[in-house]
Amino acid sequence: MSQLLDSYRAHILLERGLSENTRDAYTRDVDKLLSFLADEGVRPEAATLDHLHRFAFALADIGISPTSVARILSGVRSFYRFLLLDGYTDRDPTELLESPKKPAHLPVVLSVEEIDRIEAAIDLSQPEGQRDLAIIEVLYGCGLRVSELCNLLLSDLYLDEGFIRVTGKGNKQRLVPISARAVHEVRLWFATRCHIDAKPGEEDYVFISHTRRQHLSRITVFHNLRLYADRAGITKVISPHTLRHSFATHLLEGGANLRAIQAMLGHESIATTEMYTHIDRSYLRQQVIEHFPRNHTH
Repeated sequence: MSQLLDSYRAHILLERGLSENTRDAYTRDVDKLLSFLADEGVRPEAATLDHLHRFAFALADIGISPTSVARILSGVRSFYRFLLLDGYTDRDPTELLESPKKPAHLPVVLSVEEIDRIEAAIDLSQPEGQRDLAIIEVLYGCGLRVSELCNLLLSDLYLDEGFIRVTGKGNKQRLVPISARAVHEVRLWFATRCHIDAKPGEEDYVFISHTRRQHLSRITVFHNLRLYADRAGITKVISPHTLRHSFATHLLEGGANLRAIQAMLGHESIATTEMYTHIDRSYLRQQVIEHFPRNHTH
């Protein structure tokens, strides 16, 4: 079993587009399955659809959410594709394996007024104040994932041209337009950032800590955003991803083209097809200029 898991780990290491986090998650998921099958006295290549259904039910029984079960079964499907490709089996029991339906819910979206209130709650007299204001504007003004923001480099910024280079899932890069408001706040942050003596290897990160002298973690960004939201009296349960949803929603409500929004967000559907690869960058920028509310208030 452990040798099989090692072979699978080597296989997914070579699969294009899988991040390290995804590879680790798939390995953990398959390990869960192998343990379950061992208890059932069944080798993985001999498992049937019924065994996999019992595995899924067992996960649900211990309180694993439908969303997490669906993610685990995604790893299981990947594992059986590997077994098929490497000749361990001549059939794939996951072909008819259905994931549990995810509970329908709409993502939380902030209004422009709520975002303004959160920013107004930031104390700009504090060393980190201007940095956090710039962070909120970049998260909201570019629709970034929090991991993309934390890993943003000075060498990724083309502020005079109105773009930033973003490294997303699977190390895929995209150019994203940045609003004039976000550019303004980032440049104000640079006036403080230039006085921070960053640790070796941390010099190129845009957003760094005054005290730790290294780039911020996702938890720090999450914690600070929730702190400012509480101060602003925002009762919605929000996270940095809420700003990304708000960016997309406000652009769509403003009349922006859906395909342009998807390209700016770096959705996997864009990366895995060539449907949108010919969207001109100047067109994306024009969509932000015309339809993003920040360009009407600043």
